[in-house]
Amino acid sequence: MSRPDFIAPIIQDNPDGWGPLEEIPEQFKDMPYQPFSKGDRLGKVGDWTGMTYSDKRYLGKYSSQFAPGSQYTYFHEQDESSFQLVDTTKVQKPIYMRNKNRFNQRNLRRERERREQRATNQGLQSLTKVQKERQRQYRRMQKQYGRHRWHDNRNQNQLKSRAASVQVRGEWSVAEDLDFPRLNKLRLPSISEPEDLLTCGEMEYYNKTFDRISTKLEKRLARVNRLFHKVTTTDDPNIRKLASKGNVFGTDIILATLMCCTRSVYSWDIIVQHVGGKLFFDKRDDSEFDLLTVNETAKEPPQEEGTHNSPRNLALEATFINHNFSQQCLKMGGEKFKFTDKNPFCSEEDTADVASVGYRYRKWDLGEDINVIIRCEHDSVTVGSNGDKQYLNIKTLNEWDAKQSSADEWRQKLDTQKGAVLATELKNNSFKLAKWTVCSQLAGSDQIKFGYVSRINPRDSSKHVILGSQQFKPSELAAQINLNMDNAWGILRCIIDKCFELKEGKYLILKDPNKPVVRIYDIPDNTFSTDDEDDDDDDDDKDDEEEDDENEEGTAA
Repeated sequence: MSRPDFIAPIIQDNPDGWGPLEEIPEQFKDMPYQPFSKGDRLGKVGDWTGMTYSDKRYLGKYSSQFAPGSQYTYFHEQDESSFQLVDTTKVQKPIYMRNKNRFNQRNLRRERERREQRATNQGLQSLTKVQKERQRQYRRMQKQYGRHRWHDNRNQNQLKSRAASVQVRGEWSVAEDLDFPRLNKLRLPSISEPEDLLTCGEMEYYNKTFDRISTKLEKRLARVNRLFHKVTTTDDPNIRKLASKGNVFGTDIILATLMCCTRSVYSWDIIVQHVGGKLFFDKRDDSEFDLLTVNETAKEPPQEEGTHNSPRNLALEATFINHNFSQQCLKMGGEKFKFTDKNPFCSEEDTADVASVGYRYRKWDLGEDINVIIRCEHDSVTVGSNGDKQYLNIKTLNEWDAKQSSADEWRQKLDTQKGAVLATELKNNSFKLAKWTVCSQLAGSDQIKFGYVSRINPRDSSKHVILGSQQFKPSELAAQINLNMDNAWGILRCIIDKCFELKEGKYLILKDPNKPVVRIYDIPDNTFSTDDEDDDDDDDDKDDEEEDDENEEGTAA
């Protein structure tokens, strides 16, 4: 048996180094050569994109010691004179054709993601476990929050344009515009302590058993039929007596509205009378100024008109609750704390039916001969731990419908997370709570007490229960709601200066219903006057009396 022949291949040996000889064989003459090192890793055949390894740890895993050459670079040597530029700008669609396919955006997004994933797989991209988990989390978050965001935008109610609290007439002229950003920058620090000019009225003591009420020991809200006198400034007989001791007059709630006006959303109005170098801040007789707003500063305020959850019906309900709770939590029929003078607004016959209230007429010196006299109110009095008397202001926060107000249910959160419930109320009722806090500080109250009252049934606005209470010092509450009294006094001083600059007459301060602006209107002196109506009523009464006399004479005959 013959052995197979072995023919040794021809080897081109380079005795001087590594690489081909100068005499290259014919089959290798035109083939490009890329130098490499024996220490380089041979792990990939070719990388046409340079993006195979996105992880920075493996970027230089297969890189060569030699710089990349231009042996494999492609050069386009054809004539490009025949090419033309193409306009790729997107054509602007008319308004009626925009958002035509908005319901298909979710499907288009998914299809685009599939195409990107397919292109990624085709590009031979190898992902680490961390990158894959990151992609899964990204898709999960996009799916969850993207859908909710689209759902919210689709079902969000459009905010309706609100109506002004009073119809602006054609003969009224705008005397001044005060925008909220400018008012927020005002400051009037170092206000001196007020001087008490007069105290009157009588108050009942607070019943401390109401502090033990909780969601498990709730108490039914009772109806207390008592008179609440909401007398305006110029109708107050004590203000007339004190007219010589100041030049600016108002009640605590009227001036607190001005001092906290930058937090307001709904429209309100205040009458200013500039007479004899003095300013009187009044409210209109037929206005809804004393009604308590509900969720005024919420992200989605109530807008259902014609139902029990309309803004006006909720305001009536909140006012009703506040009046009843402020009297129910007192020791009714017991000992009373009396100021030096009697209540100036009630007669001897109505003494038993008048709500517990104490008035303090106080004077502040704002500098530059501006003396402000304010009628302040206390709701009750209690005995402190040291046996001293403490004045209280009692207010009520009410829950009307947790689902519509986007808030937590009080029956589940109030006992364990009372701070969270109060924080939600501070956000949804910022203007109302700021006014209450300012009124308490103006009156010099030692405590401000909040009662939490909720509906028994969310669909029934006539029956309520008390779920708990909470009290604060007015100064601490002001710090918690970010209420700056220097700014509040600065706003009041600015409005007073603007009114003094105007000629004597009658003016109306109106909050714009849809813009953060307060306007001062110059109005005729007989605007909102009831003198003519009273004269007509007197004439009608005289005519009725004459007819009755004639009828009696005819009957006697």
